[in-house]
Amino acid sequence: MAIHKIFRASEWEAMQSAGETLGAPVDIADGFVHFSTAETLRETVARHFAGEDGLWLVTAEEGRMAGDLRWEVSRGGALFPHLYRPFRLTDVIAARPLPLVDGRHVFPELA
Repeated sequence: MAIHKIFRASEWEAMQSAGETLGAPVDIADGFVHFSTAETLRETVARHFAGEDGLWLVTAEEGRMAGDLRWEVSRGGALFPHLYRPFRLTDVIAARPLPLVDGRHVFPELA
């Protein structure tokens, strides 16, 4: 199953340079890397990244993180994937810009 992480451009560049990341400041504070599913992604972006330009939608394969990924109840009782180790470039299956057009993010087709 594909899961998704939103990065600001500087965060995505840092991950590419280092080969891995502990995530954004909120991830580091919480002790895990937050991901979204295709069903929860748009609300995540609206709540936490509204109006931000220069975002990246990074997609990972859940199976590549087996054993370190936990599905935990979060917003509205939905299960969210949380990664309890660094997020590695080897986990990534796709990375695409998430353009902001007329104040709204334009999402690609998600599998």
